[in-house]
Amino acid sequence: MLNFFRSVQEILIATANTFTWRDALDIILVAYLIYILFGMLAHTRTATLVKGLIVLAAAYAATNFLQLKTIKFLIDYLFRYGLVVLVVIFQPELRNMLERVGRARFGRSLFTIKLDEESANRRLSAYEMICSAAAGMSRSMTGALIVFEKETPLTEIIATGTVIDAEISEELIGNIFYKGAPLHDGAVVIRGDRVTAAGCLLPVSHNTEISKEMGTRHRAGIGITEVTDALALIVSEENGFISIAQNGVIIRNLDKAGALRILTRELMPKEKEEDDNQKFSIKRFIK
Repeated sequence: MLNFFRSVQEILIATANTFTWRDALDIILVAYLIYILFGMLAHTRTATLVKGLIVLAAAYAATNFLQLKTIKFLIDYLFRYGLVVLVVIFQPELRNMLERVGRARFGRSLFTIKLDEESANRRLSAYEMICSAAAGMSRSMTGALIVFEKETPLTEIIATGTVIDAEISEELIGNIFYKGAPLHDGAVVIRGDRVTAAGCLLPVSHNTEISKEMGTRHRAGIGITEVTDALALIVSEENGFISIAQNGVIIRNLDKAGALRILTRELMPKEKEEDDNQKFSIKRFIK
């Protein structure tokens, strides 16, 4: 044991003598990538998988150190063939993670579309009408699910519903989600300042940390934001709460003004970056 610690000390001294700024940069980049990876995996089934792999890696290191040949052979076999099976089982989660990497924005996008004053006013007016409709449905306990497309195209989602391509109005939104209407059970997709489709089917979130009081509508709203950069506005049929989901998390019990503030801040193209303390930060709701 004493020889082991002496060997470690010699390695540390040798490393310190040859350590350069490139090594420091290498360590920082690796640490940052690990941080990003764990952030993407947090609160998903894949996070449990990663924890299991870490335990197996620690067990493998222990078997090497203690020379436990039989256990080492079993863990070797598990790593060799088990990882292929895990890739197949967790294919949806891995796909979602890669999609999130593809949507990652390192700095401000060079291709952000700037709206002219007329288009910006038209879009703001559309968001105001949507929030007014949401407030009305909140009072009447009418369930609603409205998805706002951002940079990730929602073409596949739109294909599951009925294409409308109509100007947004408070009456149109109210009629779509009127109880008994043919399209009231699905989601409405908003592209820009137009209702693109209604009655759309959304992927349901399987996050086990979501409050059990949330039904399928809320899970679908959260689910679409886990796999795309879209925003989802949800009106609860049970209690009338207005909620907005983004990046797989949700904030609840908003009023009309609060919902409108979030939509305009997140969906309107900006000429310059806002101050960090003014940016929208959506908080996880878990009770």
